[in-house]
Amino acid sequence: MSDALDTTARGGTAPATAASDLAARAAQLDAADALAGLRERFTLPEGVVYLDGNSLGALPVGVADRVAEVVVHEWGTELIRSWSSGTWWTAPERIGDRIAPLVGAAPGQVVVGDSTSVNLFKALVGAARLAGHGRTELLVDASTFPTDGYIAGSAARLTGLTVVPVDPSDAAARLRERGQDTAVVLLNHVDYRGGRLHDLPGITRAAHAAGAVIVWDLCHSAGAVPVGLDEHGVDLAVGCTYKYLNGGPGSPAYLYIAERHQAAFDSPLPGWNGHAEPFAMTPDYTPAEGAVRGRVGTPDILSMLALEAALDAWDGVDVAAVRAKSLALTDFFLECVAAYVPAGKAEPVTPLPHGERGSQVSLRTENARAVMDELISRGVIGDFRAPDVLRFGFTPLYVGFADAERAARTLGRIFG
Repeated sequence: MSDALDTTARGGTAPATAASDLAARAAQLDAADALAGLRERFTLPEGVVYLDGNSLGALPVGVADRVAEVVVHEWGTELIRSWSSGTWWTAPERIGDRIAPLVGAAPGQVVVGDSTSVNLFKALVGAARLAGHGRTELLVDASTFPTDGYIAGSAARLTGLTVVPVDPSDAAARLRERGQDTAVVLLNHVDYRGGRLHDLPGITRAAHAAGAVIVWDLCHSAGAVPVGLDEHGVDLAVGCTYKYLNGGPGSPAYLYIAERHQAAFDSPLPGWNGHAEPFAMTPDYTPAEGAVRGRVGTPDILSMLALEAALDAWDGVDVAAVRAKSLALTDFFLECVAAYVPAGKAEPVTPLPHGERGSQVSLRTENARAVMDELISRGVIGDFRAPDVLRFGFTPLYVGFADAERAARTLGRIFG
Protein backbone atom coordinates (compact mmCIF):
# COMPACT_ATOMS: atom_id res chain seq x y z
CA MET A 1 0.00 0.00 0.00
CA SER A 2 1.46 3.38 -0.94
CA ASP A 3 2.18 6.33 1.31
CA ALA A 4 -0.44 8.46 -0.45
CA LEU A 5 -3.85 7.23 0.62
CA ASP A 6 -6.86 7.26 -1.65
CA THR A 7 -9.34 9.58 0.03
CA THR A 8 -11.88 9.70 -2.76
CA ALA A 9 -14.40 7.93 -0.56
CA ARG A 10 -14.28 10.71 2.01
CA GLY A 11 -17.41 12.79 2.28
CA GLY A 12 -19.88 10.66 4.18
CA THR A 13 -20.62 7.32 5.75
CA ALA A 14 -19.71 4.50 3.37
CA PRO A 15 -22.60 2.79 1.58
CA ALA A 16 -23.29 -0.83 2.46
CA THR A 17 -21.41 -2.13 -0.58
CA ALA A 18 -18.29 -0.14 0.32
CA ALA A 19 -18.52 -1.33 3.91
CA SER A 20 -18.81 -4.95 2.85
CA ASP A 21 -15.85 -4.48 0.48
CA LEU A 22 -13.68 -3.11 3.29
CA ALA A 23 -14.73 -5.88 5.64
CA ALA A 24 -13.94 -8.47 2.97
CA ARG A 25 -10.54 -6.90 2.34
CA ALA A 26 -9.83 -6.94 6.07
CA ALA A 27 -10.59 -10.65 6.17
CA GLN A 28 -8.27 -11.26 3.21
CA LEU A 29 -5.48 -9.23 4.78
CA ASP A 30 -5.82 -11.08 8.07
CA ALA A 31 -5.78 -14.44 6.27
CA ALA A 32 -2.52 -13.49 4.53
CA ASP A 33 -0.91 -11.98 7.66
CA ALA A 34 2.16 -13.99 8.67
CA LEU A 35 2.01 -12.47 12.16
CA ALA A 36 -1.67 -13.19 12.79
CA GLY A 37 -0.89 -16.23 14.94
CA LEU A 38 0.93 -14.07 17.46
CA ARG A 39 -2.41 -12.91 18.82
CA GLU A 40 -2.63 -16.28 20.57
CA ARG A 41 0.30 -15.20 22.74
CA PHE A 42 -1.96 -12.65 24.47
CA THR A 43 -4.98 -12.67 26.73
CA LEU A 44 -7.60 -10.36 25.23
CA PRO A 45 -11.28 -10.06 26.15
CA GLU A 46 -13.79 -11.29 23.61
CA GLY A 47 -15.58 -8.69 21.53
CA VAL A 48 -13.09 -5.88 22.23
CA VAL A 49 -10.91 -4.06 19.73
CA TYR A 50 -7.90 -2.94 21.72
CA LEU A 51 -6.13 0.06 20.17
CA ASP A 52 -4.49 1.49 23.27
CA GLY A 53 -1.29 -0.55 23.31
CA ASN A 54 0.62 2.71 22.96
CA SER A 55 -0.48 3.40 26.55
CA LEU A 56 -0.69 -0.10 28.06
CA GLY A 57 0.04 -3.30 26.19
CA ALA A 58 -2.17 -6.36 26.47
CA LEU A 59 -1.42 -9.20 28.87
CA PRO A 60 0.80 -11.92 27.38
CA VAL A 61 -0.12 -15.49 28.27
CA GLY A 62 2.18 -17.01 30.82
CA VAL A 63 2.73 -13.82 32.79
CA ALA A 64 0.11 -14.60 35.43
CA ASP A 65 1.55 -18.07 36.06
CA ARG A 66 5.09 -16.69 36.23
CA VAL A 67 4.11 -14.01 38.74
CA ALA A 68 2.34 -16.63 40.84
CA GLU A 69 5.48 -18.76 40.79
CA VAL A 70 7.62 -15.82 41.89
CA VAL A 71 5.25 -14.93 44.72
CA VAL A 72 4.42 -18.42 45.97
CA HIS A 73 7.70 -20.24 45.46
CA GLU A 74 10.59 -17.81 44.98
CA TRP A 75 9.38 -15.37 47.62
CA GLY A 76 7.12 -17.58 49.73
CA THR A 77 9.35 -20.64 49.96
CA GLU A 78 12.86 -19.64 48.97
CA LEU A 79 12.63 -16.30 50.76
CA ILE A 80 15.88 -14.32 50.65
CA ARG A 81 17.69 -17.24 49.02
CA SER A 82 16.17 -16.20 45.69
CA TRP A 83 18.50 -13.21 45.61
CA SER A 84 21.52 -15.48 45.40
CA SER A 85 20.04 -18.18 43.18
CA GLY A 86 20.82 -16.20 40.02
CA THR A 87 17.16 -15.45 39.23
CA TRP A 88 16.72 -12.14 41.01
CA TRP A 89 20.06 -10.38 41.29
CA THR A 90 20.97 -10.53 37.60
CA ALA A 91 17.48 -9.61 36.34
CA PRO A 92 18.21 -5.95 35.37
CA GLU A 93 20.99 -6.79 32.93
CA ARG A 94 19.56 -10.17 31.88
CA ILE A 95 16.24 -8.62 30.86
CA GLY A 96 18.12 -5.70 29.36
CA ASP A 97 19.82 -8.13 27.01
CA ARG A 98 16.39 -9.42 25.94
CA ILE A 99 15.20 -5.89 25.15
CA ALA A 100 18.44 -5.00 23.36
CA PRO A 101 17.66 -6.66 19.99
CA LEU A 102 14.25 -4.96 19.92
CA VAL A 103 15.99 -1.56 19.93
CA GLY A 104 18.96 -2.58 17.80
CA ALA A 105 21.58 -2.92 20.51
CA ALA A 106 24.23 -5.52 21.22
CA PRO A 107 24.22 -7.23 24.63
CA GLY A 108 25.70 -5.46 27.63
CA GLN A 109 24.32 -1.99 26.88
CA VAL A 110 20.78 -2.04 28.28
CA VAL A 111 19.91 -2.22 31.97
CA VAL A 112 16.33 -2.49 33.23
CA GLY A 113 15.00 -0.79 36.35
CA ASP A 114 13.43 2.36 37.77
CA SER A 115 10.95 4.50 35.81
CA THR A 116 11.47 6.27 32.51
CA SER A 117 11.65 9.56 34.41
CA VAL A 118 14.42 8.34 36.70
CA ASN A 119 16.37 6.84 33.82
CA LEU A 120 15.97 10.04 31.84
CA PHE A 121 17.44 12.03 34.71
CA LYS A 122 20.43 9.67 34.82
CA ALA A 123 20.85 9.91 31.06
CA LEU A 124 20.62 13.69 30.81
CA VAL A 125 22.99 14.46 33.66
CA GLY A 126 25.32 11.70 32.49
CA ALA A 127 25.20 13.12 28.97
CA ALA A 128 26.04 16.61 30.19
CA ARG A 129 29.04 15.22 32.05
CA LEU A 130 30.14 13.34 28.96
CA ALA A 131 29.85 16.53 26.90
CA GLY A 132 32.21 18.36 29.23
CA HIS A 133 32.58 22.10 29.78
CA GLY A 134 32.24 25.02 27.41
CA ARG A 135 28.78 24.29 26.04
CA THR A 136 25.65 25.91 27.40
CA GLU A 137 22.52 24.44 25.82
CA LEU A 138 20.28 21.44 26.32
CA LEU A 139 18.08 21.10 23.23
CA VAL A 140 14.69 19.59 24.11
CA ASP A 141 11.81 18.50 21.90
CA ALA A 142 9.37 21.43 22.15
CA SER A 143 6.37 19.08 21.97
CA THR A 144 7.83 16.50 24.32
CA PHE A 145 5.88 14.41 26.79
CA PRO A 146 5.57 16.72 29.82
CA THR A 147 7.66 14.62 32.20
CA ASP A 148 10.59 14.73 29.79
CA GLY A 149 10.41 18.51 29.91
CA TYR A 150 10.22 18.57 33.70
CA ILE A 151 13.21 16.24 34.05
CA ALA A 152 15.17 18.19 31.45
CA GLY A 153 14.61 21.39 33.41
CA SER A 154 15.86 19.77 36.60
CA ALA A 155 18.90 18.25 34.85
CA ALA A 156 19.69 21.62 33.30
CA ARG A 157 19.61 23.38 36.66
CA LEU A 158 21.92 20.75 38.11
CA THR A 159 24.44 20.91 35.24
CA GLY A 160 24.31 24.64 34.50
CA LEU A 161 22.79 24.25 31.05
CA THR A 162 19.94 26.25 29.52
CA VAL A 163 16.95 24.39 28.09
CA VAL A 164 16.29 25.39 24.49
CA PRO A 165 13.03 24.06 22.99
CA VAL A 166 13.33 22.87 19.40
CA ASP A 167 10.97 21.43 16.82
CA PRO A 168 12.44 17.98 16.07
CA SER A 169 11.89 18.64 12.37
CA ASP A 170 14.27 21.61 12.68
CA ALA A 171 16.74 20.00 15.07
CA ALA A 172 19.28 18.85 12.48
CA ALA A 173 19.36 22.27 10.78
CA ARG A 174 19.74 24.07 14.10
CA LEU A 175 22.60 21.78 15.09
CA ARG A 176 24.37 22.48 11.81
CA GLU A 177 23.94 26.24 12.22
CA ARG A 178 24.47 26.73 15.98
CA GLY A 179 25.58 23.39 17.33
CA GLN A 180 28.76 24.72 18.89
CA ASP A 181 26.69 25.78 21.93
CA THR A 182 24.84 22.48 22.31
CA ALA A 183 25.94 20.03 24.99
CA VAL A 184 23.00 17.59 24.97
CA VAL A 185 20.01 16.88 22.73
CA LEU A 186 16.85 15.17 24.04
CA LEU A 187 14.22 14.08 21.54
CA ASN A 188 11.32 11.64 21.33
CA HIS A 189 11.63 9.07 18.56
CA VAL A 190 7.84 9.16 18.10
CA ASP A 191 5.64 12.04 19.22
CA TYR A 192 3.11 10.87 21.79
CA ARG A 193 0.26 13.08 20.58
CA GLY A 194 0.36 12.90 16.82
CA GLY A 195 2.43 9.79 16.20
CA ARG A 196 5.08 11.50 14.06
CA LEU A 197 8.27 9.47 13.66
CA HIS A 198 11.36 11.66 13.85
CA ASP A 199 14.59 11.17 11.93
CA LEU A 200 16.76 9.37 14.50
CA PRO A 201 19.63 8.59 12.11
CA GLY A 202 19.83 12.08 10.60
CA ILE A 203 19.47 14.02 13.85
CA THR A 204 21.97 11.77 15.61
CA ARG A 205 24.51 12.43 12.83
CA ALA A 206 23.91 16.17 13.10
CA ALA A 207 24.33 16.09 16.89
CA HIS A 208 27.62 14.24 16.63
CA ALA A 209 28.89 16.53 13.89
CA ALA A 210 28.21 19.43 16.25
CA GLY A 211 30.02 17.66 19.10
CA ALA A 212 26.86 17.12 21.17
CA VAL A 213 25.66 14.05 23.06
CA ILE A 214 22.20 12.80 22.11
CA VAL A 215 19.56 11.08 24.26
CA TRP A 216 16.52 9.46 22.64
CA ASP A 217 13.22 8.65 24.36
CA LEU A 218 11.94 5.41 22.79
CA CYS A 219 8.70 5.04 24.76
CA HIS A 220 6.48 5.25 21.67
CA SER A 221 8.72 3.41 19.23
CA ALA A 222 10.38 0.41 20.88
CA GLY A 223 8.48 -2.72 19.93
CA ALA A 224 6.76 -1.11 16.96
CA VAL A 225 9.46 0.66 14.95
CA PRO A 226 13.04 -0.47 14.19
CA VAL A 227 15.33 1.78 16.21
CA GLY A 228 18.93 0.83 15.38
CA LEU A 229 20.69 2.31 18.41
CA ASP A 230 24.06 0.72 17.61
CA GLU A 231 23.75 1.11 13.86
CA HIS A 232 23.15 4.85 14.12
CA GLY A 233 25.63 5.54 16.90
CA VAL A 234 23.14 6.74 19.51
CA ASP A 235 24.81 7.75 22.77
CA LEU A 236 22.09 7.18 25.35
CA ALA A 237 18.43 6.17 25.26
CA VAL A 238 15.58 5.46 27.64
CA GLY A 239 12.20 3.84 27.28
CA CYS A 240 9.30 2.26 29.09
CA THR A 241 8.24 -1.38 28.78
CA TYR A 242 4.48 -1.24 29.37
CA LYS A 243 3.46 0.00 25.92
CA TYR A 244 4.45 -2.00 22.82
CA LEU A 245 6.66 -4.30 24.93
CA ASN A 246 3.58 -5.37 26.98
CA GLY A 247 5.39 -5.53 30.32
CA GLY A 248 2.39 -4.59 32.45
CA PRO A 249 1.23 -1.47 34.32
CA GLY A 250 4.19 0.32 35.85
CA SER A 251 6.69 -2.24 34.58
CA PRO A 252 10.30 -1.05 34.92
CA ALA A 253 11.91 1.11 32.27
CA TYR A 254 15.35 0.71 30.70
CA LEU A 255 18.49 2.71 30.11
CA TYR A 256 20.80 2.23 27.11
CA ILE A 257 24.42 3.30 27.52
CA ALA A 258 26.49 2.85 24.37
CA GLU A 259 29.50 0.66 25.10
CA ARG A 260 31.94 3.41 24.09
CA HIS A 261 30.54 5.67 26.85
CA GLN A 262 30.21 3.17 29.68
CA ALA A 263 33.61 3.70 31.29
CA ALA A 264 33.03 7.47 31.47
CA PHE A 265 29.31 7.45 32.28
CA ASP A 266 28.90 9.23 35.62
CA SER A 267 25.42 8.58 37.00
CA PRO A 268 23.93 11.30 39.20
CA LEU A 269 22.23 8.53 41.22
CA PRO A 270 25.06 6.31 42.44
CA GLY A 271 23.11 3.65 44.32
CA TRP A 272 24.44 0.54 46.00
CA ASN A 273 23.11 -1.70 43.22
CA GLY A 274 25.37 0.05 40.72
CA HIS A 275 28.47 -0.33 42.89
CA ALA A 276 31.39 -2.45 41.71
CA GLU A 277 31.14 -4.40 44.98
CA PRO A 278 27.59 -3.86 46.21
CA PHE A 279 27.92 -6.08 49.27
CA ALA A 280 31.23 -4.61 50.40
CA MET A 281 29.23 -1.73 51.90
CA THR A 282 32.11 0.70 51.51
CA PRO A 283 31.59 4.41 52.29
CA ASP A 284 33.02 5.45 48.93
CA TYR A 285 31.32 4.77 45.61
CA THR A 286 33.06 2.85 42.83
CA PRO A 287 30.83 2.28 39.79
CA ALA A 288 30.43 -1.18 38.34
CA GLU A 289 31.78 -1.95 34.91
CA GLY A 290 29.48 -1.61 31.91
CA ALA A 291 25.82 -0.65 31.80
CA VAL A 292 25.32 -2.18 35.26
CA ARG A 293 26.50 1.16 36.66
CA GLY A 294 23.09 2.45 35.59
CA ARG A 295 21.47 0.44 38.40
CA VAL A 296 20.52 2.37 41.54
CA GLY A 297 18.53 0.67 44.29
CA THR A 298 16.97 -2.72 44.90
CA PRO A 299 15.17 -3.91 41.74
CA ASP A 300 11.37 -4.22 41.80
CA ILE A 301 11.44 -7.97 41.36
CA LEU A 302 7.74 -8.74 40.96
CA SER A 303 7.22 -6.38 38.03
CA MET A 304 10.73 -7.09 36.71
CA LEU A 305 10.09 -10.82 36.37
CA ALA A 306 6.59 -10.21 35.01
CA LEU A 307 8.25 -8.17 32.26
CA GLU A 308 10.71 -10.98 31.59
CA ALA A 309 7.84 -13.40 31.08
CA ALA A 310 6.01 -10.89 28.89
CA LEU A 311 9.00 -10.68 26.56
CA ASP A 312 8.41 -14.34 25.65
CA ALA A 313 5.77 -12.93 23.26
CA TRP A 314 8.68 -11.66 21.15
CA ASP A 315 10.34 -15.03 20.70
CA GLY A 316 11.16 -15.51 17.01
CA VAL A 317 9.58 -12.21 15.98
CA ASP A 318 11.34 -9.95 13.46
CA VAL A 319 10.96 -6.24 14.26
CA ALA A 320 11.11 -5.45 10.52
CA ALA A 321 8.06 -7.66 9.95
CA VAL A 322 6.29 -5.92 12.82
CA ARG A 323 7.03 -2.56 11.21
CA ALA A 324 5.71 -3.70 7.83
CA LYS A 325 2.45 -4.84 9.41
CA SER A 326 2.20 -1.65 11.45
CA LEU A 327 2.35 0.47 8.31
CA ALA A 328 -0.15 -1.75 6.52
CA LEU A 329 -2.54 -1.58 9.50
CA THR A 330 -2.36 2.18 9.84
CA ASP A 331 -2.72 2.64 6.08
CA PHE A 332 -5.82 0.48 6.08
CA PHE A 333 -7.30 2.19 9.14
CA LEU A 334 -6.84 5.61 7.54
CA GLU A 335 -8.48 4.32 4.37
CA CYS A 336 -11.42 3.02 6.39
CA VAL A 337 -11.73 6.30 8.28
CA ALA A 338 -11.81 8.14 4.95
CA ALA A 339 -14.62 5.87 3.80
CA TYR A 340 -16.73 5.71 6.97
CA VAL A 341 -16.36 9.07 8.71
CA PRO A 342 -18.15 12.14 7.28
CA ALA A 343 -15.80 14.76 5.88
CA GLY A 344 -14.47 17.23 8.40
CA LYS A 345 -15.45 15.21 11.46
CA ALA A 346 -12.15 13.51 12.22
CA GLU A 347 -9.05 14.70 10.39
CA PRO A 348 -5.72 12.84 10.58
CA VAL A 349 -2.96 14.46 12.60
CA THR A 350 -0.51 11.61 12.01
CA PRO A 351 1.69 12.08 8.93
CA LEU A 352 0.80 9.98 5.90
CA PRO A 353 4.36 9.28 4.63
CA HIS A 354 5.65 6.02 6.05
CA GLY A 355 9.00 7.52 6.98
CA GLU A 356 7.27 9.99 9.28
CA ARG A 357 4.72 7.70 10.93
CA GLY A 358 5.02 5.66 14.12
CA SER A 359 2.53 2.92 15.00
CA GLN A 360 -0.41 5.06 16.01
CA VAL A 361 -3.01 7.13 14.22
CA SER A 362 -4.22 10.35 15.79
CA LEU A 363 -7.37 12.07 14.60
CA ARG A 364 -8.45 15.60 15.49
CA THR A 365 -12.12 16.04 16.32
CA GLU A 366 -14.44 18.11 18.46
CA ASN A 367 -15.50 16.63 21.80
CA ALA A 368 -12.68 14.09 21.67
CA ARG A 369 -13.27 12.83 25.21
CA ALA A 370 -16.99 12.21 24.60
CA VAL A 371 -16.26 10.51 21.26
CA MET A 372 -13.68 8.20 22.83
CA ASP A 373 -15.98 7.41 25.73
CA GLU A 374 -18.64 6.37 23.22
CA LEU A 375 -16.17 4.29 21.23
CA ILE A 376 -15.12 2.48 24.40
CA SER A 377 -18.74 1.82 25.33
CA ARG A 378 -19.09 0.13 21.92
CA GLY A 379 -16.07 -2.08 22.45
CA VAL A 380 -13.33 -0.08 20.70
CA ILE A 381 -10.69 0.99 23.21
CA GLY A 382 -8.38 3.84 22.27
CA ASP A 383 -7.64 7.03 24.16
CA PHE A 384 -7.53 10.78 23.69
CA ARG A 385 -5.29 13.71 24.44
CA ALA A 386 -6.76 17.06 25.37
CA PRO A 387 -8.19 19.01 23.88
CA ASP A 388 -9.15 17.37 20.60
CA VAL A 389 -7.05 14.32 19.67
CA LEU A 390 -8.23 10.71 19.43
CA ARG A 391 -5.33 8.25 19.60
CA PHE A 392 -5.35 4.71 18.22
CA GLY A 393 -2.30 2.56 18.88
CA PHE A 394 -1.69 -0.39 16.57
CA THR A 395 0.28 -3.20 18.20
CA PRO A 396 0.95 -5.62 15.32
CA LEU A 397 1.51 -8.59 17.62
CA TYR A 398 -2.21 -8.74 18.47
CA VAL A 399 -4.11 -6.19 16.34
CA GLY A 400 -5.53 -7.31 13.01
CA PHE A 401 -7.07 -5.70 9.95
CA ALA A 402 -10.61 -6.63 10.99
CA ASP A 403 -9.96 -4.70 14.20
CA ALA A 404 -8.94 -1.65 12.18
CA GLU A 405 -12.03 -1.88 9.97
CA ARG A 406 -14.40 -2.32 12.92
CA ALA A 407 -12.86 0.62 14.78
CA ALA A 408 -13.25 2.97 11.80
CA ARG A 409 -16.77 1.72 11.09
CA THR A 410 -17.78 2.27 14.72
CA LEU A 411 -16.32 5.76 14.66
CA GLY A 412 -18.28 6.51 11.49
CA ARG A 413 -21.53 5.38 13.13
CA ILE A 414 -20.91 7.70 16.07
CA PHE A 415 -20.64 10.63 13.68
CA GLY A 416 -23.34 9.35 11.32
